[in-house]
Amino acid sequence: MIDYIKGQLTEINPTEAIVETSGIGYRILISLQTYEGLNGRNDVKIYIHHYIREDEELYYGFASKDERELFRLLISVSGIGASTARMMLSSLTSDEIRNAIIAEDINKIKSIKGIGLKSAQRLILELKDKVIKGGGSESSVLFSSTSNAATEEAVTALVMLGFTKANVTKAVNAVLKEKPEASLEEIIKLSLKRL
Repeated sequence: MIDYIKGQLTEINPTEAIVETSGIGYRILISLQTYEGLNGRNDVKIYIHHYIREDEELYYGFASKDERELFRLLISVSGIGASTARMMLSSLTSDEIRNAIIAEDINKIKSIKGIGLKSAQRLILELKDKVIKGGGSESSVLFSSTSNAATEEAVTALVMLGFTKANVTKAVNAVLKEKPEASLEEIIKLSLKRL
């Protein structure tokens, strides 16, 4: 299975990118979110979801592991195919999708082309618990500002205190935005004030 393709970005538009590596050009379907992350760059690393069916083989590409994990979570819902999940990631950011699922914001989810009332309800019903527990996100990406042992320890400690991983992640990210060099104790104390 292919995890990522690293190479030279030879062509890009809002729906697909061509990445050349070792003399081979890979056509990769992308979301608008990924397009914004890659546009203007020459050398890229695109995380791949290899989609294989009887009559087709496609590569869906993502600028981050975080976006790929959410894509995989979305396509696990019956009735949500790869193209619909890509449309969702083009219409809303990963955080907006997660927040809409957690808040049970059916109207926000329905506002995406191709998602009706029943699909929006099914999406919330099947994914809310998974998203709250931190599913569909890559923890190393969530803490890109300071990916160190103190951050991970703080998250573990706060989750063990009974807070959900999604809420802990949001609080810790907010703390790290304000104080990127905070110690373990500071991260926990400041995060507790936000929870």
